Amino acid sequence: MIGALILGFLGSFHCIGMCGPIALTLPVQHLEGVKKLAGILLYNAGRITTYALLGMIFGWVGRQLYLGGLQQWLSISIGILLLLIVLLQYTGVYRSKGGHLPGIYLSKIKSALGALLRQQRFSTLYGIGVLNGLLPCGLVYLAIAGAVATGATWKGSLFMAAFGAGTLPAMMTVTWFSHLVSIGVRNRIRALIPFAVGIMGVLLILRGLNLGIPYISPVMSAHSEKVVERCCHKP
Repeated sequence: MIGALILGFLGSFHCIGMCGPIALTLPVQHLEGVKKLAGILLYNAGRITTYALLGMIFGWVGRQLYLGGLQQWLSISIGILLLLIVLLQYTGVYRSKGGHLPGIYLSKIKSALGALLRQQRFSTLYGIGVLNGLLPCGLVYLAIAGAVATGATWKGSLFMAAFGAGTLPAMMTVTWFSHLVSIGVRNRIRALIPFAVGIMGVLLILRGLNLGIPYISPVMSAHSEKVVERCCHKP
């Protein structure tokens, strides 16, 4: 989960560029004090809710692969893929564009998001955050890959929630203080994102290697888990 927090925190400066325009048009700029803080938290709670639900879904997918005996290799494969992405970005061969979604789906999300933003009402903030979490984002895709690799529904949800929590400091700052964070600062911190992705990739590879290191690379297989379940449920 630490990797998810780091990825979220460093990636949040990428989020400022992608989601900053939405954050700056939220109906909270005219508010003050506690009510403004509550509005900002409500919007971000909506984003994190979406991330947690996505983590639950993809954690369930990872669980099925785990029970099928494929989760170990999946963790290693995703880790290698993340390291390759970092390498290709560093060499300039590949540049992430944030991904693309089918036009109809994306247009519906944007339409619904625009409708809520136009209302300029406090009660729409949570819904704006929920829809914002569904917009295409390369960093969210990386976090989803991590959720799949957890091999458990609740772990996947917690992983994505931790990712969302990591984005909170920067997203709350840009909403509260508008343009306080300069483009230069954003770019310098954004340059650290590949390091966070690389760390996550290494951790996923270690996890898949089953080295017997607590929390980092625990020994656990679908077969041994099934044996334990049978023993525990014997009449």
